[in-house]
Amino acid sequence: MGHEFEINQEIQVDATPEQVWEAIATGPGIDSWFMGRNEVQPGEGGTVRMHMGETFMGESTVTAWEPPHRLRYQSAPGEDGAFMAFEFLVEGRGKGTTTVRLVHSGILGGDSWADEYDALRKGDPLYLRTLGLYLTYFAGRTGTPVSAWAPPQADEATAWAGVTGALGLSTEVSEGDAVRFSLDGSTETEGVVDTVLYPSFIGVRTDDALYRFVGGGGMIGVGHHLFADVDEKEAVQEWQAWLGRVFA
Repeated sequence: MGHEFEINQEIQVDATPEQVWEAIATGPGIDSWFMGRNEVQPGEGGTVRMHMGETFMGESTVTAWEPPHRLRYQSAPGEDGAFMAFEFLVEGRGKGTTTVRLVHSGILGGDSWADEYDALRKGDPLYLRTLGLYLTYFAGRTGTPVSAWAPPQADEATAWAGVTGALGLSTEVSEGDAVRFSLDGSTETEGVVDTVLYPSFIGVRTDDALYRFVGGGGMIGVGHHLFADVDEKEAVQEWQAWLGRVFA
């Protein structure tokens, strides 16, 4: 039996509705704040595709296309009836500010539906916040998405301690904390913690990136957005190697 769900989140951003639409309704825009590599075929009846690495692709059909105010897309139901739908409602507030409301709904199936719902309930506001950070600090720039995973760890405390230590942080992380780390062992990167959800998510902002460290249980990985001129495959390999060294 499937389990219906609906999650509502809302943020206000210093951007116009047109800027928000560019971020939520184009592939390069979505790449700059959400997961994976994305493609959008515009218009009602169009398609939204997400690629995560070499093994996963999600596909949804656009069911509402009203630029720049409303976008909705929905995946096809599985054999158990499970599906997901995303709806964005965008409203200008004047003086260059806009309210963005995300309604994430659908049906979850399988025995692990409760864990999946908990992950969505926590993840949706984090990614919506990343959208706000993108529009605030990187509007008009296109991010390169980078995803990689560390080897599984014994538990989430081990994973959390590993990534916080590698970022020059204590395990008691707070927004605004200074971050220092080296990706290649020589060049140091400095940034600031912009988002924390203990013990599964740290967001770090620099002048050229929104770094996202995310996990659960003994899993930890990265889902970054890089705004410098980088090669995506090389960046994935570099971060895969970094995670391997951190959790060797």
